[in-house]
Formats: sequence, structure tokens, C-alpha cells
Amino acid sequence: MDATASSKFSDVDEYGFKRGQNFDYRNYSKFMDGYLKTLTRRRMKWEAILQQNPDLSQVDAKLKRYIRKGIPGPYRPDVWMKISGAAAEQRRAPNLYRSLLNSETFDKEISDSISIDLPRTFPDNIHFDTKKQRLYNILIAYAHHNRDVGYCQGLNYIAGLLLIVTEDEEKSFWLLKHIVENIVPQYHSHNMSNLLRDLAVFRELVIRRVPAVNRHVDNLGLPYPVIASKWFICIFAEVLPVETVLRIWDCVFAEGYKIVFRAALAMFVTHKTSILACDDIAALANHFRDIMIQDSIVTDCHGFIESMFALRLKRSELESLRKVAVLNPA
Repeated sequence: MDATASSKFSDVDEYGFKRGQNFDYRNYSKFMDGYLKTLTRRRMKWEAILQQNPDLSQVDAKLKRYIRKGIPGPYRPDVWMKISGAAAEQRRAPNLYRSLLNSETFDKEISDSISIDLPRTFPDNIHFDTKKQRLYNILIAYAHHNRDVGYCQGLNYIAGLLLIVTEDEEKSFWLLKHIVENIVPQYHSHNMSNLLRDLAVFRELVIRRVPAVNRHVDNLGLPYPVIASKWFICIFAEVLPVETVLRIWDCVFAEGYKIVFRAALAMFVTHKTSILACDDIAALANHFRDIMIQDSIVTDCHGFIESMFALRLKRSELESLRKVAVLNPA
């Protein structure tokens, strides 16, 4: 029997992504019964907040609490722009994006690389064919703007999801710029120096929080870069269910890079039992690959975000571990 036959949900989500054959409609329906009511309440509270503080000029404790509980979809584009500082950056250079697009000095090799990746970007999204030219514009403009980065695989997923959410090329460009230059700098450069450093930091966090999991992963021989590079490079886009990614990004734009570590660490902590049940490297690799397809823990975006913030993690610990990783590279 078709799984969708007994479900009130279609086989395409609200963002246009097709649900996989193994999608758990039953558990998703149970989750959404409560989550939709939560979303309605959150939207009413956000309407009040935006009336009181339309500029969102300061992310105080109350606003941070609201952001962690989720920004309603219709408000996400403008709220992301404001809380990240991208809107202020855009006001300082209002003509930047259009001037970059009008440039006649695009690098052909970069242009070709972007063009090759466009068909690979969200092929399971029924609306994305109409967005590919706009995605190309964002990526080529950013490559021209930031010559040190140019174009790196992974940026297509970040920019593509930004475009799906904002439906606006220019906002997507400014949010992409903020992510690459302020949230995860040097993750997408040619040597990816900060990515390698932060993967070492992540491993140390796993050792400290769930040492049994680290020992098991090490014993099976699956390197951390194989497990988590895409998590960090794409900030979980094309890794976790879309709504879960967007809830993570809500927090990333408000609180910065620490959220990426929280999400990655929560992946290991919440899946401790299933990771330890993997008895060989292939099973472990398949487990991490399948998390997005059929995993109730990450589909419950509200519960997953709560698990992220249940973890004790201070910026000072991350900065200390970063210094050690720089002094003692792998």
C-alpha cells in the first residue's frame, strides 16, 4: 500500500522537495499534529515582536529565545537579514550585487564549474528548475566578489536553499556573503584551513561528551572528515530535513558559528545508541547517510533543536580547542 494513501500529507513538502520512498508518514503526522499548533502560536507572538521592534536591532535574551523556538516561514527572509547584520551591510553597498552581475570579467573556469553543479542542486525539488538561472547569478556574483573563495562545491546548496526561502536573489547573495565570511570563514577557500581545524575541534568535543561513540567510530575506522565535512561545509543543507535545517539556520544567523558545533554534536549524542549498534564501517557510513531519509529524531525539528541546547557548550571552550587545533594540526 502506498504510504501516502493513508496520510494527509502529500509526497512533496512545503518547500517543493519530494519525500523519499522510505519517508515515515505516520511519525511525521504525529509530530505535525502538535507542531502546526505550535507554529500558529509562534506566528502570533512574532507579529507582536515585529510590531514592537521592527528593526530587530539587538538580539536580546527574549528575542534569542523566540528565535530558538523558530522563526515563522513568512518572516524568515527579513528576520535573517536583520539579525545577521546582512541588511545593514546591504544598506552600506546597495548597488554591489547588480554591479557584480554586470561585470564583464567572469572567470570561465568558475562559470563552467557552477554550470556543472546547477543540475545537481536539489534535483528532488519540483520548483528548482525555474530557479537555476537565479542561483547561477548569486554564485557567479559572489565568486567575482570574493576571489579568495571563488566557487566551492557546497555553496550551491547554501545559496540554493537561501533562494528557496527568500525568493530573492539579492537577499540570498547578502546572506551567503555573511555565512561564508562571518559564520564559517575559510571553510570554502582552496585549502579549507578552518574547516580542517573545526573538524578536529568537533572530534575533541565528541571525545569529551560521548567518549564511547568516539572510540567506536575510531575502532571502525571511519574518519571524521568523511562523516562531517558536508555538515560543516553546507551547514546541514542537503544533510538534514529542510525544516530542521532552517530551524538551525534561524539560530546560526542570530548566534553564529557555535550553533554549527551544537547541531553536529547533537547528531552524535541523539544517535548514540544507533551509532554504537553499527558493527562495521559500511554500516556506520550508511547510517549517517540514511539519517536524512528516515530518521524520526531529526524530522522532529523542535525536539532536535531542544537537544542542541540541552548540551553544555561555551564559546570559550570552542575558542580554546581551536587554538590547540591550530598549534597541533593533524
